[in-house]
Amino acid sequence: MTQSETPLLPLSGLQKAMIGIAMIAMGAGMSINFVVVAPLARKAGLTEIEVAGILTLSAAIYALMIPTWGRWADRFGRKRVMIFSLAAMGMTNMLFVFALNAALAGIITGLTAFLTLVFVRLWFGLLSPGLQPAAMAAMTDATTSIDRAGGLGMLGACISIGSILGPAGATALAPFGALMPIWGTIALNLAVAAMLAVALPPTRKRPKSAKRPTPLAMRDPRVFPHLVFLFSYFVAIGIVQQTLSWFIEDRYKFVDTATRSADEAIVLHTGIAFACFAAGMITVQFGYVQPRKPDPRKILPIGLAIVALGYVCADLVFPFWAVAASFLAVGGGAALAVPAANALGSLSVTREEQGSAAALLAAAPPAGFIFGPLIGAILYSFMPELPLYVSAALIGSLAVYALMVTSKRPVTPS
Repeated sequence: MTQSETPLLPLSGLQKAMIGIAMIAMGAGMSINFVVVAPLARKAGLTEIEVAGILTLSAAIYALMIPTWGRWADRFGRKRVMIFSLAAMGMTNMLFVFALNAALAGIITGLTAFLTLVFVRLWFGLLSPGLQPAAMAAMTDATTSIDRAGGLGMLGACISIGSILGPAGATALAPFGALMPIWGTIALNLAVAAMLAVALPPTRKRPKSAKRPTPLAMRDPRVFPHLVFLFSYFVAIGIVQQTLSWFIEDRYKFVDTATRSADEAIVLHTGIAFACFAAGMITVQFGYVQPRKPDPRKILPIGLAIVALGYVCADLVFPFWAVAASFLAVGGGAALAVPAANALGSLSVTREEQGSAAALLAAAPPAGFIFGPLIGAILYSFMPELPLYVSAALIGSLAVYALMVTSKRPVTPS
């Protein structure tokens, strides 16, 4: 192995796995809000648009703070920033639970409740974005040009896994209380932060002569179409994730038979839908995509079409089991579409640039979730079924584009 192929700051397989687990914990801590906060904040007297506004504002600040935290990670050390960000996510979610509980109890109401929840949630956006840039920088320095794309892709996959396992875990914790799923992710964030403190080596300075790969510009013509494609996809996903709990609550009027409370029942059944999504995604990812490694150009339009069809079926067929089955299909389609879209974006550049491309494409999900939830809330205020159909139309359009354009492009740069 030549000097240029030697990692700048190598990490063991266990240490890389711990960073991946941290990304799973982050994904769970972020996505649990769509299962718990969305329905309960409405119970506290907030409108759908106010609820979405709280989550959208924090997502916007989160996305804007990522570059700043990336610079701080270089300055203060990746390990310190990763631990701090996970702990901050747990603590700010804890403060948000206290504020939400006060609103549910009627201690704070109306505009006071809204502004309190906004203020608390802003700290989440300010303090917790450091994990992603710090983890990607650490993985970049721990890999070579040969395996860098795979390492960064693993981190992106871990975020996706966390984003579906968090809501799916609500099915296990909801019977103990509507807020218990958030407490579960808080405990996970703090526990993984403690494990990182033990597992990762002390902060090491990079060799002065070493140069990190030059980051790609967002408007790089090779990557930009893929970035817009993924951004559009995650806008559509955010539309549905924001409104799914409301759709289930308003359509089925579930009540917990033991407590006669609707709150636990809403969280439980929303968690079931997300659990089916997770089951479909994991089954297809590890049962088909990983072992068979299909051509991403072929599976991308198929996966997108399945997602769009699943959203339409979730409304067309009334029984709740049909909604769960629809999201099982959506998860399977997502397992085909998302890795394929990321792979095509990464492979659009040279091998040396694939790590930078993967890092750039990782910005698409948080950027999409800035706009998706608010759009979903506005659509839901007009008609509860509208978010499903608008998302299906957007993803269906992406499927047509993938079939007519992307599928005909080479997977490697010329």
